[in-house]
Order: sequence, then structure tokens, then C-alpha cells
Amino acid sequence: MRYDALVIGAGAGGLCAAARLSRESYRVLLVESRDRVGGRASSVEEEGFIVNTGAIAIEYGGVLEETFRGVGAPWEIRVPQPASLFRLRGRDLRLSSGPLGAIVKSALKKGAAVLRGDDGRTTVKEWLDGHTRNQTVHAIFRNLCAAIFAVNADELPVKAFMTYFLTKGAFRDFGFSPTGTLGLMQGLADVVCERGEVWLDSAVRALHVRDGRVSGALVAREAELLEVEADVVISNAGPAATVALCGPEHFAPAYLERMERDLRATANIVVNFASREPLLDAPGIVTFGLSRRLCNMANLTATCPELAPEGWNLYVAYGVPIPAVGEFDERTEVQETLRDLCDEFRGFEERARILSIRVMKDEWPAQRSIAGFDLERATPLANLWNVGDGVRTYGSGGAQACAETAKLVVEEVLARRGVRV
Repeated sequence: MRYDALVIGAGAGGLCAAARLSRESYRVLLVESRDRVGGRASSVEEEGFIVNTGAIAIEYGGVLEETFRGVGAPWEIRVPQPASLFRLRGRDLRLSSGPLGAIVKSALKKGAAVLRGDDGRTTVKEWLDGHTRNQTVHAIFRNLCAAIFAVNADELPVKAFMTYFLTKGAFRDFGFSPTGTLGLMQGLADVVCERGEVWLDSAVRALHVRDGRVSGALVAREAELLEVEADVVISNAGPAATVALCGPEHFAPAYLERMERDLRATANIVVNFASREPLLDAPGIVTFGLSRRLCNMANLTATCPELAPEGWNLYVAYGVPIPAVGEFDERTEVQETLRDLCDEFRGFEERARILSIRVMKDEWPAQRSIAGFDLERATPLANLWNVGDGVRTYGSGGAQACAETAKLVVEEVLARRGVRV
């Protein structure tokens, strides 16, 4: 079997890359090991509720929306008003205005110099230590790091943090999909199927390398092993998995050394729960200021009641363990996250129905790398690229960043073919 392009993994980056190539008349084969598309930007049904597998906030006005509209995929997103608030001592405040906004903006103004002179290794906590001993400010910034990048303040480079807030549009609007994130992402898969194919429950077992290029792939599908050839190969499986598929002997020692040194996955704790009576007035996402592990929480049914059975309110809360990078006591970290929820919402144990608790780490991480330590999208093999988290542009995060990697890779693929982009 021969295709113009093989895309490995149907996460946000892989879907965006496959859909963009399809719109450029490429015949694309998209291979996904799970039974659904979206990866960590998807959704599943649990006890009649539609819950997310990772990403929940879909940003407006960025590369992800540009991709959907450019390829003709449906873009149905509902934006809460207000979309985001910050909870501090029981009060819900706007992060972009008021006293809290003034504190954050003052810190960001001081941090602007970081973009010019920092070496990229100083952490947010180290930088804050040099400016303030106010523990409330430290707690606020810890949870901003956790909510956006799934790390703690002592694990994230301050330069990456400031890049996101000062140049990446940190306060852009976002919304939720009434069809669940899977329903949204399926629209991109449908675009691919117009010209190519999407194979679910299938897996690339190996990539064949010859003369510095990927010449083909061995794909397991429906109890068969199939040989597939493609001129272009794009992997959304992560740089480490991509190297393993090819064999490390095909990569320069410097590339492998950097991958081993810098590519460290981050973790978080996801609590999906529901209640008969509303627990939260805010219709969007609330980021918590003073907590042990809990960093943010989304009120999904305030704008998308379709995600829950009638009469139920659906929420998802995220906690970031300490440490978020490396080994941690999973049981303790989950308990600390639940303690935070009990502290924030009186009678939580009696009022909330917990649907599931998931710890995202290892092979199913919150993010494949700490922001600021991503690898390049191009690999040492001439026709092989990576997309997704792990190869984001500096200081980027979330599904938006994955969509951006897809756009940049497809632009390079087209440029090599002589197509003006």
C-alpha cells in the first residue's frame, strides 16, 4: 500500500497535520492505536456523562481554530462568560483586572526582562524568590504554572512562563464543545477520510529506514501485519516513541543525548465528578490560588448541558502532584487533591458523585515535556517529522501548541515540494 503521507497518532497534532495535508491533495493514512481520535484531546462516556481524556479548553482565535476553518471541519465551540476566573480565599476574581490582576501584571512587567537575558534554566520559583516573600503571590504563580503547563513553579523555566504570558496570548478566549472534545476532533478525521484513510485500533510497529529516509512502515491492523509506503512520515507519538520505531542507530548521538536529557514528561490528576445542585457559579474555568495540589476546575454543563444526563451538573478538576516530573506517591497526591476539593466546596463528599479519578503520567502524560525543553520538529531523517507536545515552539502549551506544530511541519513539507505557503 502506498500513500503520499503517513501520520502516526491521531492526537491534536496528528489530526491537524493529516487534515492540512489532505486539503493540499495529499492521500494520507492516519494510524491510531486507540478506538477513537483525539488522543489527550478527546472524550469518553462514563456512566452517561461525556468526560474529557485530557484537554478541555479549546482556544478561540489561534492556530487550532484556523486549522478547522481552513480545512472545512465544523467548529462548534461555546464560550463561557466569563471564560476564566481565579479563586482566592473563596472569592472568584478576574485575573486580567482588579487587585489580583494588578499583582499579576506587576510581576509580568518585572518579568519582561527575563525574555532578554535569562539562560532558560532559572525556574519561576527561583525568580520569584528574588522579588517577593509573599506566600500568596508564590501560591498564585505555582497554580498558574500547574494549570497551564502541568508543572510546579520550581520545575518550569521562568523564561518559558513569561514567553507564554507576554507573547503567546495567555488571556485568549476559550470554550467547550457540546459534542465532547471527541465530537470536535472527529471533524478533522472526517476531512482526512475524504481523500485518505483513518485506521483506528491499529498500530505502527516499525518504521523502515534506508539512506537517511523512512521508506515505509509495518502496521498492525485487524490481526494482520501490513507494509505501508509513504513519501512523508509525521509522528504524533512523541520523539522517544518515534526513535524507538526507527531504531536509535539511525539518529545522531547528539540528538539522542538531548532527548534523554531534556524530554521529561509531566503529570496531573484528573477528577471527573457531577452533582445534582450546582457547586460552582462560575460558568468557565476557575484557577485556584491557595491549595495543596488542586490547580483548576471547569464547569462544563453551564454552557454545554448536553454533556450530562438531565438534572446533573458536570465538572472536571485538575491537580498537579509534587513533583510533577519524576516519581511521586500517587495515592498521597490523589488524596491531597481531594482534600482541596473538600476545602473549596462545603459538603463535597456528600454532594459530589465522583465518576473517575485518573493520573496522567508516563506513557499517558499531561505533557510530554516541560515547556522550554521541547525538541525540534524535524528529525535527522529527511522525511520524518514530529508534531505535538514534545516539539512545541518555545513557551507554548495545550492543544493550541500541538496545532501550531502541525501547521509548521506541513508548511515545511509543502515548501520542500515547491508549494508556496
